[in-house]
Amino acid sequence: MEKARSPLWTDVDYDAPGKQVGFLHLPHSVTRSAYGTIPIPLAVIANGSGPTVLLMAGNHGDEYEGQAALCDFVRKVDPAEVQGRIIVLPATNLPAAVAGTRTSPLDEGNLNRAFPGDPTDGPTGKIAHYLDTVLFPMCDATHDFHSGGASLDYLTLATMRLSGDADLDRRARAALDAFAPPLAMVWAFTNEPTLSAACALSHKLIALGGEFGGRGAVRLEGIRVIEAGMRRFLDHLGVMEAPADLPPPPRPRYVEVPDRSYYVYAPERGLFVQAVDLGAEVEAGDLAGHICFPEDPGRSPVPCHF
Repeated sequence: MEKARSPLWTDVDYDAPGKQVGFLHLPHSVTRSAYGTIPIPLAVIANGSGPTVLLMAGNHGDEYEGQAALCDFVRKVDPAEVQGRIIVLPATNLPAAVAGTRTSPLDEGNLNRAFPGDPTDGPTGKIAHYLDTVLFPMCDATHDFHSGGASLDYLTLATMRLSGDADLDRRARAALDAFAPPLAMVWAFTNEPTLSAACALSHKLIALGGEFGGRGAVRLEGIRVIEAGMRRFLDHLGVMEAPADLPPPPRPRYVEVPDRSYYVYAPERGLFVQAVDLGAEVEAGDLAGHICFPEDPGRSPVPCHF
């Protein structure tokens, strides 16, 4: 069954050579602007023949490292260096990016829980639908740059999700090796079919992601890892040679998340105080931290275990 046509439109010609920087227009009819659109920044850099790669950031608006790195990449990239096509969305969920929030202030939509979207959804679902029906089908690979935003903190890492397709997983692992983050995480279960990565995998794309910071701030290390890793990733795919002066890549340390038992959930509301630092090696049963109760200081803290 053919999918419904997206209402989003752009003056950018995806098939034209050279560098184009324009907008993807998201129709948004409201009281003050009956025919208004939300202009989502879009860049296309194309030259010759080769793979098509989509680079995304700002899926969540309070995750900044990818947005900064992709803006810098768009300014500096020379189309003559490219063999193929690079599509860049530095602020994919623009309303969230402008607000500096995880979700869109227009509809509270979480873009990374909105796939595959629908043309009759709110603004967030419409963006997801455009990616599913227009951009992903024209691509060979994608990298969606995330960080922890205001509510999370991460070690700097890049990720892949197992797809169930052995050949696709092999090619994704090779691309992740080439990106060469200090830490590489393999999601061995796809717990959310509404993720951008799950949607990209349904199109048989090499789909990498990553967490390059957190706490709602900008981590310079994360930007540096994105900038170097992105060039190695594009080089690996045959789209753009990595600079000769790029430092030798580190050998990634691989970790795996096989199921939900690797998460720790709070048993009740309160203030969580961790017992170990981020990145510490732990075993099942070790103390993760305590939940204390500032509104009831005489109450004993509740322990949480890995």
